Amino acid sequence: MKRRSPFKYFKTSPEIIRLAVMLYVRLPLSLRNVEDLLHERGIEVSHETVRYWWNRFGPNLASEIRRKRVEQLRAYSKSKWHVDEVFVKVNGKRHYLWRAVDHEGEVLEAIVTKRRNKKAALKFLKKLMKRRGKAENVVTDRSASYRVALRELGATERQQTGRWLNNRVENSHLPFRRRERTMQRFRRMRSLQKFASVHSSVYNHFNQERLLASRETFKLTRTAALAEWLGLCAT
Repeated sequence: MKRRSPFKYFKTSPEIIRLAVMLYVRLPLSLRNVEDLLHERGIEVSHETVRYWWNRFGPNLASEIRRKRVEQLRAYSKSKWHVDEVFVKVNGKRHYLWRAVDHEGEVLEAIVTKRRNKKAALKFLKKLMKRRGKAENVVTDRSASYRVALRELGATERQQTGRWLNNRVENSHLPFRRRERTMQRFRRMRSLQKFASVHSSVYNHFNQERLLASRETFKLTRTAALAEWLGLCAT
């Protein structure tokens, strides 16, 4: 059965909605910055409209990206995972954002918890393994939460710890941190979880590792990524 387009019944074209969502999620821009950029292109929308579009369509677009990438990369994600957590203030209270990336910097999973303990680590690793299978190696810091959780999952021998081994995931926090500063923190845990999930999917889609490819290859992959984005949720 053909799926109904999520853009149905909206007067604004899907191309404009996708553009607004991409600008807001991918780049460190505020809602009013996106409004100004669209105005320069002759598109008159308010920043509240941009907020509504991102909340309504962001999860749908991210879900479709994630589904396609999981299908393509599941067979190739069994090499090495880098797992780490960072604290994020939500309405003045400390929460923890757990994130995992593979050896190429692909963000595999991101969840938010109120605690950094065995229960939280187990929840994160179970969700990661359910979606991505099992890795040959899991690189973590020396937190006891990881060791106990991996022991319960029967994967203690897969854990690796070291002083600089986890630089890959620590560096991958930087794009999210830039967006966090632009958004002036979060007010609800649910909002943080939604944005972290959407941001990681959009980041994966447009991350071309440009330093590892020639200029011509980068231009081709960038054009292909943009074309695929414009075709998301088209049916």
